[in-house]
Amino acid sequence: MQHRTMESYKIQLVAIVSLILVFPNTQGWGEDGHFIVCKIAQSRLSNSAAEAVKNLLPESAQNDLASLCLWPDEIKRDARYRWSATLHFADTPDSLCNFQYDSKSPYSFILMHSASNDPSGALSELGKTTQQFRDCKDLSTGEKGQCVVGAINNYTNQLLNYGSVTKYNLTEALLFLSHFVGDIHQPLHCGFVSDLGGNRVAVNWYNTVRNLHRVWDDDIIETAEERFYDSNRTEYINAIQQNITKAWADQVKGWENCSPNKIPCPDIYASESIEEACQWAYKGVSVNSNLQDEYFLTRLPIVTLRLAQGGVRLAATLNRIFGTQYSAAM
Repeated sequence: MQHRTMESYKIQLVAIVSLILVFPNTQGWGEDGHFIVCKIAQSRLSNSAAEAVKNLLPESAQNDLASLCLWPDEIKRDARYRWSATLHFADTPDSLCNFQYDSKSPYSFILMHSASNDPSGALSELGKTTQQFRDCKDLSTGEKGQCVVGAINNYTNQLLNYGSVTKYNLTEALLFLSHFVGDIHQPLHCGFVSDLGGNRVAVNWYNTVRNLHRVWDDDIIETAEERFYDSNRTEYINAIQQNITKAWADQVKGWENCSPNKIPCPDIYASESIEEACQWAYKGVSVNSNLQDEYFLTRLPIVTLRLAQGGVRLAATLNRIFGTQYSAAM
């Protein structure tokens, strides 16, 4: 029964993958960024996680998670998946430089702490209704949880059903989770609401007109590959892998760790991203800025670090999801 369920997921996905040839490339990170994150992650999987990923991937992927890590970008404009478009980011209020999944207003705080003088409980209940979901909601509908942080939590929970009969498409859950862990590590996916994470900030990248978001999705990575790695993406991945095992070796355990009883910690990843966006992506940039070597060379280390963290954390998340001790606990 389980085998037939997974095969049905794969058949559905094979049909959907054909949409990649039809819909335009709209990427978070970009093709290379997502490929790099997923390549790093798959190389760090435990035996049980590697087996689960292999079982969930369609045969056409040839057990290469990276080959399908861009899929959620490719299908989000299809009518069947348009609902997923808001799940790729968690934009934050301008210039605050911090992420909050939700927050309670001062008015709510006062009402809730007046409950001792409110025998009927009416004020307390009213206070509960004033809770605001600040950075994780659909800005057009106000629906809570509609952001990359909520999506990571949701697809993690779906994948915990692996090994049992479930209503969820676990192949899609794997691809969404892998993609969104990449997205949340791109600083401008947690950028400012007013400029849509830099999409409305027109700049010149050397001699090419771009927007700031595109610079961080694609241009910094592609320029690095061209200039330092002979346009060879594999060489860039190898360099990042070497940093993970050597230069950053003492930091990796901290990247992997999560709060007790949590499998991923997307709130932490989002908080890091908006801090990096303020300190590096937006800093010194205005509309029509000319971004050249000074910007590129000082921002490339941040991009490389975030790609590494994304890959390490995706692997750690999948290892926890498919690890026997976590499965048993759930």
